[in-house]
Amino acid sequence: MSKKVHIFLSVTIALVGLLKFCDTPHPKIAEEIPKKDSSLYLNHSDSAKYVGMNTCRSCHQSIYNTFIKTGMGKSLGLATKEKSAADFANASIYDKYSDMHYNAFWDKDSLYFKEYRLDKRDTIFSRTEQVNFIIGSGQHTNSHLQSVNGYFNQMPMTFYTQKKHWDLPPGFENGVNTHFTRKIGLECMSCHNGYPDFVLGSENKYTSIPTGIDCERCHGPGSVHVAERQTGSKIDTSKFIDYSIVNPAKLSIDRQFDLCQRCHLQGNAVLKEGKSFYDFKPGQKLSDFISVFLPKYKNADEDFIMASHADRLKQSACFIKSYEKLTSISSATTSLKPYKGAMTCVTCHNPHVSVRETNTDVFNDACLNCHQSAKVSSEQLAVLHAANCGLGTKKISNCVSCHMPATGSTDIPHVSVHDHYIRKPISKKEQNKIKTFVGLYSINEKNPSALTKGLAYINQYEKFEQDKQYLDSAILLLKDQTANDLFANLRALIQLYYIKQDFQKVIFYLNQAGEQKCFNTIFVKPSYDNLDAWTCYRIAESYYNTNNVPGSVKWFKQATNLAPYNLDFRNKLGSTLAALNNFNDAITQFEFIVKENPKHVSALTNLGFIRLSQGRQAEAIRLYTIAQKIDPDYEPLLLNLAGYYAFLKNKKEAKKYLELILKKNPQNQNAKMALQQVENVL
Repeated sequence: MSKKVHIFLSVTIALVGLLKFCDTPHPKIAEEIPKKDSSLYLNHSDSAKYVGMNTCRSCHQSIYNTFIKTGMGKSLGLATKEKSAADFANASIYDKYSDMHYNAFWDKDSLYFKEYRLDKRDTIFSRTEQVNFIIGSGQHTNSHLQSVNGYFNQMPMTFYTQKKHWDLPPGFENGVNTHFTRKIGLECMSCHNGYPDFVLGSENKYTSIPTGIDCERCHGPGSVHVAERQTGSKIDTSKFIDYSIVNPAKLSIDRQFDLCQRCHLQGNAVLKEGKSFYDFKPGQKLSDFISVFLPKYKNADEDFIMASHADRLKQSACFIKSYEKLTSISSATTSLKPYKGAMTCVTCHNPHVSVRETNTDVFNDACLNCHQSAKVSSEQLAVLHAANCGLGTKKISNCVSCHMPATGSTDIPHVSVHDHYIRKPISKKEQNKIKTFVGLYSINEKNPSALTKGLAYINQYEKFEQDKQYLDSAILLLKDQTANDLFANLRALIQLYYIKQDFQKVIFYLNQAGEQKCFNTIFVKPSYDNLDAWTCYRIAESYYNTNNVPGSVKWFKQATNLAPYNLDFRNKLGSTLAALNNFNDAITQFEFIVKENPKHVSALTNLGFIRLSQGRQAEAIRLYTIAQKIDPDYEPLLLNLAGYYAFLKNKKEAKKYLELILKKNPQNQNAKMALQQVENVL
């Protein structure tokens, strides 16, 4: 998997309420003393449905008009010239690691990316793909998505708007360019967009996606609210809480932060058991659904990822002191809008209005509410001058420039974002201290369980940084001494030892739990994160890698049954069936994959191999040619082509493909042995 979490855009932080006045109450809920019990919200019910932004617009046109201009409102759209913020005058990049050039261009109203390779001045490979969607508001980036029969992938070019610079997307650099195959899963899509229609049993297939973050991501499902508005009854929302819809301005401080940090706290997200990225609703406690971890370092206060606004703000003395003051006053926490007495995201940000259209005075006024003396002292004058802002008629300085400096994040290149850790500027000496890893900590949950922490360490290794110490920490956290420990941690233990490639240990745990019991009653649940399907896949791979191929088929089939649109699971099932000479069933799997995704290079290669084994050479070469036009560096494909030409006793062509492999990957032992055989035999 990729070593980094892939982030595509930054959108405006924070949330505020819908209106000061709406027309309808729920008669039992409009009370004189506002309550802060989130369980009262009627749209938390499973029966509450999402109605779409156009329904909201019918009553809230003015808010709609400004919201669609915000980073959230512009977070994703069709790939049109109007949506694109890119400069196409010099839309070319080169990736030295893959030896691929890229060029972005318009053909009439359609945007295309061309990937190509040169040998001196000759083009020896060229592939052109249409861009279907642009993700990113243009505040920091425009990244680009392709949909192949509903399977969404990120494409290998991003425009960084602040520097007006084309480059590889975050996570594609330094030799890990995935070209056109990086999957856009539900975790990514659910923060960078409104909720999509995700296909259960897939990793990245959608029946439809919205074009931008919408009202209900911050206010919750709207069906109950709409139904109550249609009854004609009224409620004065300047005095009461309307529990048919969530107004974030009226949430407690903690629940308001939970709402913002659902997406403005991207890190190592661990889902709670049985939960998905769909489940959290505004007004609920985020840690009941997701625990978000980040690595903690000593002497690393300057380092932060792009979407870490909530975490950084909570480290600020401004927040800490205002929160302590608020929570010490009982009346403040039960007021209609608790955030008014503390510092939260909405102190500075109005999510209905673009940050680009927000006057700088708004941010500075928030500071001056607490940091303004009756008279301007000599010290304050020095600060004003240091901030390069003359007094004029306003006693105001650009507080943000010094105390929230714009700087680069650790995960996104070519962008500059304001650090939300508000403090005095840190000295160079402090910045240059050597940082030391302390551990992973949950930003939104005070005492996560050992299982949750263990999963966080596994995820950190698998998704972000392959450092062995993360797996060592997971081993310490995931107990297996008792039967209760084993069953509580079974999925995580299987994942851990699969990653460690200790396949015998995986099978040991399976036998300890009872293989048939696991197969029939434990690893049987389809889910949006495909948790049980992945567990079955890891068991299958463990059998396969311990030379029990028949045993692996059973578990590959279980994985595929639970996640039928995870095409990589199905591809491995087909390969294993082919290894057992069950070509007919293998062909069924590969043909399903190619029908679903005609650009699946591995399935095309495997199907070609079977056709070659059946003596259908023309069909095999046709499939190989299609695959080669998609990915000229896919090593199993090149090995198959070398084998084909060796069979034809065409030494020159066989050597050509083997040498191509070894040029890219000198450590490929299969290619080395095959080349030696070609030299000795042909």
